[in-house]
Amino acid sequence: MSDSDPVTPDAAPAVPALDPLFDPDSVAVVGASPDSFYSGNLVENLLGYGFDGSLYPVNPGRDEVWGRACYDDIDDVPETVDVAVVSVPREYVVDVVSAAGDRGVPTALVLTAGFSEADDDGVELESRLADAAAETGIRVVGPNCIGVMAARGATLTSTCSREPAPGRIGLVSQSGALAFTTFFERAADRDLHFSHIVSTGNEADLTLTDYVAYLAERDTVDVICTYIEGIDDPDRFMRVAERATREGTPVLTVKVGRSDLAEAATLSHTGSLTGSDDAWRAAFDQTGVQRVPDIPDLLSRASAHTAYDPPDGNRVCIASTSGGLASLLADMAAERDLVLPDIDGETERRLLDVEELLTYGGFTNPADIRGYGAEVLPEIADAVLSDDAFDAYVFAIGLPGTDERAETIAADLESIVAAADDPVYVLWTGRKEPDEPTTTPPYADLRKSVPVYEDPGRCLDAVASTAMAVEDRDRLVGQPSRVESNASLETPSVDLPAGRVLTWAETEPLLDAFDIPVVQTRLATDAEEAVAAADAVGYPVVLKIDSPALPHRTDVGGVKLGLDSPTAVRDAYHEVLNAALDHTAESDVAGVLVQPMVTDGVEAILGVAPGDVFDSLVTVGPGGVLVEAVDETTTLVPPFSRADARRAVEQTALAALLTDRRAGEPLSVSAVVDLLVSVGDLAASVDAVAELDLNPVVVTEDGPVAVDALVRTRR
Repeated sequence: MSDSDPVTPDAAPAVPALDPLFDPDSVAVVGASPDSFYSGNLVENLLGYGFDGSLYPVNPGRDEVWGRACYDDIDDVPETVDVAVVSVPREYVVDVVSAAGDRGVPTALVLTAGFSEADDDGVELESRLADAAAETGIRVVGPNCIGVMAARGATLTSTCSREPAPGRIGLVSQSGALAFTTFFERAADRDLHFSHIVSTGNEADLTLTDYVAYLAERDTVDVICTYIEGIDDPDRFMRVAERATREGTPVLTVKVGRSDLAEAATLSHTGSLTGSDDAWRAAFDQTGVQRVPDIPDLLSRASAHTAYDPPDGNRVCIASTSGGLASLLADMAAERDLVLPDIDGETERRLLDVEELLTYGGFTNPADIRGYGAEVLPEIADAVLSDDAFDAYVFAIGLPGTDERAETIAADLESIVAAADDPVYVLWTGRKEPDEPTTTPPYADLRKSVPVYEDPGRCLDAVASTAMAVEDRDRLVGQPSRVESNASLETPSVDLPAGRVLTWAETEPLLDAFDIPVVQTRLATDAEEAVAAADAVGYPVVLKIDSPALPHRTDVGGVKLGLDSPTAVRDAYHEVLNAALDHTAESDVAGVLVQPMVTDGVEAILGVAPGDVFDSLVTVGPGGVLVEAVDETTTLVPPFSRADARRAVEQTALAALLTDRRAGEPLSVSAVVDLLVSVGDLAASVDAVAELDLNPVVVTEDGPVAVDALVRTRR
């Protein structure tokens, strides 16, 4: 698919054509000057780090720079270049980019700051820059961008203190400074290298999602790391990230920033339970994006994805020279859902035959090989690596990494990792600083060929990350994609009034259109109608005021429960009506709802709430009084698959409440999952619905049934 293809809910995500940006044959630098920190250093880096294409400085104030003729204007350059770097005062940027686009230059990198991050004039200029990109077809990086780098292509940034070595990590950062001065530098210090680095700038045209889509298609990229502050089109990001995960390129992210719901005055319980971070957590979970807490964690996990083939599963064998470290790793493995199968059978017999281990009785996993075990690592590896019970291995060395003994250990570990068919991780927690500061310690030499982890938690995070990527890939491949889910949605013809809470007569057809079961309900407009309705649905009954002006009817005395006679119904009818009229006009009251009491079951809450970034969010969890008591719900971004819905239910206490009942037979989790999918389809299909609150939904032996429903439409 070309980058000109539209991105629609029923189309695969577009992939922009960015080869001219990352691997250009020709570059024009508009505003080129050795006196400029940004353009000057960019040119120095470009030439110093191996660019052998054509470089054209453009600056009307100079005749020659860097031994090259300087051109007055982009139109004077003798060829149509692959990328135009723009470093001119902000008032000239739009004209320069437009001229480049008119000439057919495919990409522009705008270093200039002072746009939407600065003031109102900058906002206007950025809007004009976006229009220029759309009108001429040029793809624009930035503005306010520190630059980009492709280790096998060109380095187009002023902020890169050393020549990039070719790696297999793609990095897209919405923080320019972090991209090169933190991510790049810290990784290089640890012999970890990138294939591409992108500072996205203000994203007037190209966005973080565009770069992720591009990098996911590159054979030189094993894993994509992202630093996210905000995304304007999160639905497209989800489609792109999901596609990358399905095709075997993991996406890891550090996501910063929290905010309240845009529509803070939500009426429903659902809205009060859903926050901005819940939405991002759901979006990442549904698309297989791994969220990590900080930069060191991001780099630690990324290193594993580049160094090892994906493991077959999450079964890990740990061999540690320290018993205490072994115990710590056992706890950490459990926290990360890593399985530690027993070391037994032939594997245990072979280890017991290794005299240097001085082991009595048998081995557990993690195996305490003591310090002596470091002398016989190849023998230990021969025993455990041939055992099909394990998918990955961790050798934990709690010894100095700087002495002569460490040289032998490092050499053995390098050979073991190279020969193993499964991933072998090295955790080295001992001394790292050599006596002679000019000497490279053995553990650091080992790090040049394999990742060497110094922190137990980060090591197991890396192991878990690779296992999780395989699990997410297989999960997503086994269910419809978001593209397919959107394409399969059917929007029923339901006419809804705008900007208010719906009456029951308006709500019921909407729910019925999506097969959302509701308790039998009749509307009464006088006391005798209420009695007749109660006779029809069967005692005991509930009476509720039906008024869009009173969405929280319990708070105003508009609900009466457990009515078991005609007299009780007549009295309750007048009570709820009078209570309502104390708070609103008679014209705002549609009548009184009569429903049978539903008591034998488990209460759940399901609903739709407006999001601050996503249009709608769906929430599920224990309902009724348990909403506040348990405070355990899960959020989903619609549309979602049945598998996502089941995972959401099982992540809350609701699944256990349904299956582990002391007072009755287990109730159907699958029926709740089906209902949740229907609610998700409604949220994705009917844009008019801002909020839907089904609380409680009572799950009975006959299935779930909503006994109360609140719907508010958008203005």
